[in-house]
Amino acid sequence: MGKLYIVPTPVGNLEDMTFRAIRILKEADLILAEDTRTSGILLKHFEIKNAMQSHHKFNEHKMVESVVNRIKGGETVALISDAGTPGISDPGFLVVRECVRNNIEVQCLPGATAFVPALVASGLPNEKFCFEGFLPQKKGRMTRLKVLSEECRTMVFYESPHRLVKALMQFSEHFGPERQASVSREISKVHEETVRGTLVELIEHFTANEPRGEIVIVVAGIDD
Repeated sequence: MGKLYIVPTPVGNLEDMTFRAIRILKEADLILAEDTRTSGILLKHFEIKNAMQSHHKFNEHKMVESVVNRIKGGETVALISDAGTPGISDPGFLVVRECVRNNIEVQCLPGATAFVPALVASGLPNEKFCFEGFLPQKKGRMTRLKVLSEECRTMVFYESPHRLVKALMQFSEHFGPERQASVSREISKVHEETVRGTLVELIEHFTANEPRGEIVIVVAGIDD
């Protein structure tokens, strides 16, 4: 029987790729990629020429069985996403779960994921935290924010740049305008930036300075 490797890829700087990740991708019989065009650039950079197949949120349900069967047949499969660690707000959970159910060995390599550097750089307590990822856009969003208004741990969210100010305003409404928070964007890229302050200060900053790039919001818990 083969094996499934979960391989993190850089969220920004290509130098964040590990030696082990490169070796696993070169040795794999098949690389499952969220977007083969995006991943193709990465693989070309590291001279990785193995077979690659699309594996994204729109086809992963129907692909899982065939992937499991290939691994059962002895193949080694490596799963990557466009950036960061697969399964963290990216496709990956379904194939991992099915491999576990079929007693297939799953190894997840340590590596890049956006929320860890954002959390550490925020200056907010990080010995305990809750990762919320992307909140629901419509149904259930306000209900979730109401629940989180009582959260004592530091909270971590992903958000798109064009929805950032609206999200910060909703956080201010539910958590209070003076709650401490930070916004990190373009992590590990040339224009990496972390802005810290109260929610109202962050609203003012990003209203005046249009945000760009991938966004991680870190918000202090109620007791901090």
